[in-house]
Amino acid sequence: MNTALDVSTGVDVGYVVISKAGRDKGQKFIVLAKDSEFAYIADGDMRKTDAPKKKKWKHLQLTNYKSDFIENKLATAGKVTNAELRKALANYSPV
Repeated sequence: MNTALDVSTGVDVGYVVISKAGRDKGQKFIVLAKDSEFAYIADGDMRKTDAPKKKKWKHLQLTNYKSDFIENKLATAGKVTNAELRKALANYSPV
């Protein structure tokens, strides 16, 4: 079963993505912000929330897992902690 989504489906804040290129290849991240060309991602460990990685969409493999907690927290408070990101990523398990 393929769990990857196409970028054109409108990936939103809170989705788990996997890096396809660069020195962080294979690592899981959560989308914190986005624009048409880039996603701003963090994992709460190597890449902290105060300095998210700016990465092109073509270098990310999208999953169908979305952390509703992260999405709601960013919408209400505008910020999440690194511990919350790590917890959300720990709940992700690919099918």
